[in-house]
Amino acid sequence: MDTPAVVQQTCADAGHTSPAISLTGISKHFAGAGGEPLEVLKDINLTIAEHTIVGLLGASGSGKSTLLNIISGIVKPDRGRVCICGAASEEFNDWRAVSYMFQEDRLLPWRTAIRNVEFGLEAGSMPKAERTRRTHEALQLVDLNSFEDAFPYQLSGGMRSRVALARSLVTEPRILLMDEPFSRLDAQTRVLMHQELLRIHQLKPMTIVFVTHDVEEAVVLADQVAVMSPRPGTIREVVDIALARPRDPTLPEVTSYIQRLRALI
Repeated sequence: MDTPAVVQQTCADAGHTSPAISLTGISKHFAGAGGEPLEVLKDINLTIAEHTIVGLLGASGSGKSTLLNIISGIVKPDRGRVCICGAASEEFNDWRAVSYMFQEDRLLPWRTAIRNVEFGLEAGSMPKAERTRRTHEALQLVDLNSFEDAFPYQLSGGMRSRVALARSLVTEPRILLMDEPFSRLDAQTRVLMHQELLRIHQLKPMTIVFVTHDVEEAVVLADQVAVMSPRPGTIREVVDIALARPRDPTLPEVTSYIQRLRALI
């Protein structure tokens, strides 16, 4: 079976009112164990406004991470259109404006915290003074400026996540993509990282898209939650979380959203 060709179209409305991310008709296949095509995503349509926090929620295997990788440009869709900041992804030329925080912190063990954060800027031609300024600012933003000379083995899991977050923020992105970045943390540290992310979003408004299978995390963090169906993944429903922050998961109005999302998965 032939893989469908990528549909390349120009995104409409490249002005300031364009959404941060627009996905139209996104489909993706991978080769299955026997070589037959395995449909992972089917006809995904999703629009994400600037400065919002959107959760991609679904069971394992629903294609959440694949969709995030398509948004980032790491994976190409078989069919459909991806628009980033008002431009077709094929024409978008400011990928430094899009940052990706992986599930693992991926810190380099031979580099200190400050050198790990600076690593995100070394590929370009940015002057050393500017790299240093941004690196110090990113570490200060995650409240780790006093640990800049510590190596990863000297840091707790939560602190390592903060370094990874600082590395994602050092490019001053307009869009931050996060693939279950806090799933490996204990419950208490995860709550602290949720608070940290929301605090940073208030200070530095950006569009955040994060993958999660944790319903409570989705409700606590997101402005909108896109609930994905089992494979092939489709958008079953986009739920607006119309609650002020902070959101205590024990409160009835928060619990109501948690129950609603669980019923959709």
